[in-house]
Amino acid sequence: MSHTPHRNIALLLRGQATSDGAGVRLTRMLDTRLAAQADPFLLFDEFRSDKADDYIGGFPPHPHRGFETVTYMMAGHMRHGDNKGNTGDLGPGSAQWMTAARGIVHEERPSQENGLMWGYQLWVNLPSTEKMSDPVYQDIAPQNIPEVALPNGTRVRVITGEFNGTRGPVRPRPTEPIYLDVSLPANSEFDYALPPGHTAFVHGVSGELKVGDSPQAVREKEMALLSAQGDLHVQSGDAPARFLVIAGKPLREQIAHYGPFVMNTREEIMQAARDFEAGRF
Repeated sequence: MSHTPHRNIALLLRGQATSDGAGVRLTRMLDTRLAAQADPFLLFDEFRSDKADDYIGGFPPHPHRGFETVTYMMAGHMRHGDNKGNTGDLGPGSAQWMTAARGIVHEERPSQENGLMWGYQLWVNLPSTEKMSDPVYQDIAPQNIPEVALPNGTRVRVITGEFNGTRGPVRPRPTEPIYLDVSLPANSEFDYALPPGHTAFVHGVSGELKVGDSPQAVREKEMALLSAQGDLHVQSGDAPARFLVIAGKPLREQIAHYGPFVMNTREEIMQAARDFEAGRF
């Protein structure tokens, strides 16, 4: 019987403290400097604090063009509003998939004044053919994210993509993304057949895990960019582990990036800035 090689860790990223919006403290796991290696992913942030001063300012109205933002909440509540009339309350276990495309102006504000605020935001690029399409907003309540329980006690929440025949609720996207939230008991293994050619990451939420045949472990606030081919094989140690699996089909297109705009050329970026200033978003 043929053995499919495992994906190993190609690059281990450790989060960098930063802030965004109105002073919200973040851990930036992935930024646009790695966009070529991380294609189709552009940015990945974790916000996690039980100090209100770290998050109370939220993210006042700001524009996006040319990509998608994905928010996944672990704890706390954020309110979303945008200039297309969409509103949403992001609570624990919920997700939001917002396709900014040709332009949206949105804001995210905490709807709590104390307690833990914890979640993740991922930026997913759009192909040039879809960068100027209509914006779309999808709010996904916790109960609408299916959870698969495996015989060994592993639990897998399927936000997008497919796991063991269970599909996530996100509508089909051009990068064929996969986003899984996996809770693995102690001394257990997890295997998943990733689509060939997909760029894939494993992000450590808690505990410690081994990926493929790589000697180094992935811990909390660490993100592993995996090698290009093979299946995913993860092992937990003597404690339970939780991790996110994020994967997508590379676009292999030129990237021009400035602040909240991600296009293919510098001219398109300048046009985006002009359009936003002229109120055309």
